[in-house]
Amino acid sequence: MNVNQHTPMASPYGQPQPGYSHPGYAPLDAGYPVQYAPYNGPASAYQPGAPPQDYSPFTSFPSKAVAATPVSDLSSPLDLGPARGPPTSGPPPVSAPQPYSQYSHSQGDMQNGPPPMTQAPTRPPVSQPYSQGAVNLTGSQSSYPQHHGPPPTMQQVTNQMTGMQINSGPPTPAGPGYVPPHSSQLPISTAYSAAPPPAYTQPPPLASSAPTQPPTPCGPATSQQYYGGPLPPSQQPFNSSVPPTSQQPFTSSAPPPPSSQQNFPPSSFSGPMPPPSQAPAPPVSPPQQSFPPTQPPFSSAPQPVSQSAFISGPPPPAQGSFPPRALPPSSQPGPFPHPGPPPTSTPPGQYPGSMPPQQQPLPSQPSPYHSGPPPPRAQMPPTSMAQSNHLPPGPQGPQCPPGPLQQPPSQPGMQGGYPPQQNGAFGQVRGPQPGYAGPYPGQPNYGAPAPAPAPAPAAQKRLDPDAIPSPIQVIEDDKAKSNEPFTTGVRGQAPPLVTTNFQVKDQGNASPRFIRCTAYNMPCTADMAKQSQVPLAAVIKPLATLPPDETPPYLVDHGEGGPIRCNRCKAYMCPYMQFIEGGRRFQCGFCSCVTEVPPHYFQHLDHTGKRVDCYDRPELSLGSYEFLATVDYCKNNKLPQPPAFIFLIDVSYNAVKSGMVSIVCQELKTLLDYLPRENPETDSVVRVGFVTYNKVLHFYNVKSSLAQPQMLVVSDVSDMFVPLLDGFLVNVNESRLVIESLLDQIPEMFADTRETETVFGPVIQAGLEALKAADCAGKLFVFHTSLPIAEAPGKLKNREDKKLIGTDKEKSLFQPQVGFYNTLAKECVAQGCCVDLFLFPNQFVDVATLSVVPVSTGGSVYKYTYFQAQSDQERFLNDLRRDIQKLVGFDAVMRVRTSTGIRATDFYGSFFMSNTTDVELAGLDCDKAVTVEFKHDDKLSEETGALMQCAVLYTSCSGQRRLRVHNMAVNCCSQLADLYRNCETDTIINFFSKYAFRGVLNNQTKAVRDTLINQCAQILACYRKNCASPSSAGQLILPECMKLLPVYLNCVLKSDVLLPGADVLLDDRAYLRQLISCMDVSETHVFFYPRLLPLIKLESGSLPVAVRDSEERLSKGGIYILETGLHLFLWVGASVQQELLLNIFGTQSFSQIDPSMTSLPELDNPFSQRLREIVDSFRAQRPRYMKLMVVKQEDKAELIFRHFLVEDKSASGGASYVDFLCHMHKEIRQLLS
Repeated sequence: MNVNQHTPMASPYGQPQPGYSHPGYAPLDAGYPVQYAPYNGPASAYQPGAPPQDYSPFTSFPSKAVAATPVSDLSSPLDLGPARGPPTSGPPPVSAPQPYSQYSHSQGDMQNGPPPMTQAPTRPPVSQPYSQGAVNLTGSQSSYPQHHGPPPTMQQVTNQMTGMQINSGPPTPAGPGYVPPHSSQLPISTAYSAAPPPAYTQPPPLASSAPTQPPTPCGPATSQQYYGGPLPPSQQPFNSSVPPTSQQPFTSSAPPPPSSQQNFPPSSFSGPMPPPSQAPAPPVSPPQQSFPPTQPPFSSAPQPVSQSAFISGPPPPAQGSFPPRALPPSSQPGPFPHPGPPPTSTPPGQYPGSMPPQQQPLPSQPSPYHSGPPPPRAQMPPTSMAQSNHLPPGPQGPQCPPGPLQQPPSQPGMQGGYPPQQNGAFGQVRGPQPGYAGPYPGQPNYGAPAPAPAPAPAAQKRLDPDAIPSPIQVIEDDKAKSNEPFTTGVRGQAPPLVTTNFQVKDQGNASPRFIRCTAYNMPCTADMAKQSQVPLAAVIKPLATLPPDETPPYLVDHGEGGPIRCNRCKAYMCPYMQFIEGGRRFQCGFCSCVTEVPPHYFQHLDHTGKRVDCYDRPELSLGSYEFLATVDYCKNNKLPQPPAFIFLIDVSYNAVKSGMVSIVCQELKTLLDYLPRENPETDSVVRVGFVTYNKVLHFYNVKSSLAQPQMLVVSDVSDMFVPLLDGFLVNVNESRLVIESLLDQIPEMFADTRETETVFGPVIQAGLEALKAADCAGKLFVFHTSLPIAEAPGKLKNREDKKLIGTDKEKSLFQPQVGFYNTLAKECVAQGCCVDLFLFPNQFVDVATLSVVPVSTGGSVYKYTYFQAQSDQERFLNDLRRDIQKLVGFDAVMRVRTSTGIRATDFYGSFFMSNTTDVELAGLDCDKAVTVEFKHDDKLSEETGALMQCAVLYTSCSGQRRLRVHNMAVNCCSQLADLYRNCETDTIINFFSKYAFRGVLNNQTKAVRDTLINQCAQILACYRKNCASPSSAGQLILPECMKLLPVYLNCVLKSDVLLPGADVLLDDRAYLRQLISCMDVSETHVFFYPRLLPLIKLESGSLPVAVRDSEERLSKGGIYILETGLHLFLWVGASVQQELLLNIFGTQSFSQIDPSMTSLPELDNPFSQRLREIVDSFRAQRPRYMKLMVVKQEDKAELIFRHFLVEDKSASGGASYVDFLCHMHKEIRQLLS
């Protein structure tokens, strides 16, 4: 069945059923907005016909029927394949029954569109389609085929890579199609060929026929010439006298060919070195370097294929070692372990004598997290040039034996495809810059037993980035099939991706906006979970804001008795409770205990065993709802007071001079009208107070009866107290005039201050004491500029030490300096005092220590390094406005209950835990997510599935005590294949990043990275071993729903927290660490894999399709916008059309663009208007305001921009996606062998 056909729904999505009223829970107030509109029952999916006798809204669906072949409808084999035999001429063979086209989904027995109510569809595989047409396939070609049109097809690649002969046969109507690798794959198990080259249409020529210069490939590549001058020597075509036996394999894959073609025993090499009998594959990315025909070829004699060229070591698996490649030059050690023999020569990158000038370590790069102008830095050549392998074009072109450390320089605009080093270390190597040859030609092999005689340069090949799983393709395919509302009534149904816009209809499970799981099919046993290594976790965002077209959770009031609960496990009434004995008792879905139904809650059952009022009660038919809590749920058994907000402003010299004090005071005058409230019609009940401080604290009495505010100074900071009770916390409307007078006076009072030292601990103590005195919960907004070095509790010293990075002591830098703040945080949580910290540092402020209280109390940290009023005011004020206005709950406690068989064991986020089950949050806002990990403590059953219930008790901003409940049911499976069919990679990455970022507190960053790589390899190896149909070990086979795991995991490994560049500040790393700990799945997704959109054509109403995060995807004539959730870049190519510049910037030429602009000029043309709309919509989607940065091509700011092109090598030594995929394959094969 074609995936594009939709399976019909069991029932149409109907309107809410008429006639349901709201018994028992009325809106609180007639004036309430739509969010408390009457509940009209769920969509009609439940209604038509009587439900079957054993009906439950979470009907488990049968495991999906797969075509007769075994389970791998979920795999995408990425063929990094076995060696290829010599091709015969003629067109490629007839494709398998699965035509591949750029535009259609892969076919297979997969369901798309809305599910029938009885079966949850798994997400259809979205195997990478690649363009099939237009590749010049027929007729004879020169031995350097030119590259026309889109990248070559999967077919060609697979043929190239697998040991098949290429036979003649007519192409399929869909264009030359895809033939599965010689193993029998299911239709859906797409084999990814690591690098589709153009098909060969001639036998490989003898060595003597290799031409000395290739034709220039067509396509845009010609603009990517090196800057002037002849090509460097190692770039020129090689001498044609190389023996045919030494043809170079694809970098990513080729294991030794089958023995019939093999000229030496497999045991003669065990490292990533190319076997001799293999033809090199062509470079495969359409942008290729054109070679001037005038260059003379290389004339160094070929190296005999001798065993000395190979690394000694254990023989590879029979299918060949992966991936054979020559060793790249490196100017940085790779982050992976070096198991190989010690270097017998200069290690890569350490040049005898001086390095080529452009090969030296990068000048430090301004941290991407600075908001102000970074200190001036040296300019550096574009790293793309340093990040890619340059390939001579042509399949049978220059052939040479595996050479020493010599490789052609990189090609501008191409993504780095560096091979793992020969000793097994991987990637992270910087290639030579354009215009400079690679390492000196005579340099011996790293780790080889002896220098090889007369080395010839190795013709380095690279994996084609278009042949490996593309995040953009997966995202676009998911959008294409998610056009119906997502109904939550089916158990174990994976929701659309976070990148897809979709509407949710709650029919008994919580919306994915509240809860996302790593696996919607949990393994039944602990052994199975351990075998697969797939983390079992849920990312829960209890107070998430919903889009306007979705109904917020209903508020249910059960009166004085309070919510109905299970007697034993205390789970709250929910759709998983089974009513028995005519409705007089109910059996708990979590612990199976039977509980009496209170008389006031009794209701008869219908013929299916359901209560007749099931659809009138949110707690019986919906996944998410709220209960009004009774006094028993309140602290000290009394109803809470409304919360208070206290503003504590640093008025030391730095704060005043930067303009921060006057900006804050000015803004607060208007912001006080926007304090949070539940009903927009009424005034906020939140009270406010003000403190300023430097080395001492100034409290202000702003009582409404005063004509002028009064200041009271507390200079004894070692024993903090609040000098006034009456008049400190006031109602805004009553004291408005006094407050405005105070806010006008503060900047004047401290305008001439000379006090540079600050305190910090006593400031939080002051706010805490004020809340204690008022007996209420609340939030402190602290605006702070510098390291607190003044004598006071919590005093800190500067401990930033670059020398500790990469050592055992590095972890201490992430831990707080002193224990004082942990104790203070505990006191704050007990009082319900949440702290939000706004930092304006010009140097080290020890974010790791200052953020302890905000993180433990459920607060937020905002950081504006080198704050400058002019350029950073907009970002700061937008953050402050949103932070003050957003809905927040106080004094919250969250508990996650699960059905028998699993339990919540670990929690990640911004909170405090005094025991193992209760997550305590002094404040919980709509942006905070908590990631919960589950472990087995018993067996689960496939019939009942696994249930979880997250209950959050909190005080609303109106002072009401409430319980918010989210329920989630997932399937359980006894087959690994079912687990791998229903995972969500984005959520797995959210879990892994939080797990890793917590890990750096107690482990070296390298150990943390290795742990992640190992777990990822185990997940994929388990799939390969147990679920994929047998195939050559040269193929990398990925589960369909996890095919992006390697690319996303690599982004986590390269992040500044785990692999910092030389100039990433310790404060930035600590800041990111705490920030990511409470992100939800959509935020971690865009943070680790930023969104990059080309802005050539802009239609209203739709966004352009994104491109992959790699420099080779950028065109000189284009303009692109890149969004990370924290930053927004507008990259302008050097040869953009004048019309586009006029439309966006109002300037005639590239040189007139002002790179310091932070907002786009408002021009009266449709393009400008649409672009500004896009920028605004991006900002509206994210919890933090993203400052716009204009980046001109070749400008120094491009360094920062390039940091976010995560598929390329990073300046800090992070691997490119291509390299990392090869490394993962190697790791998987080691595990399998």
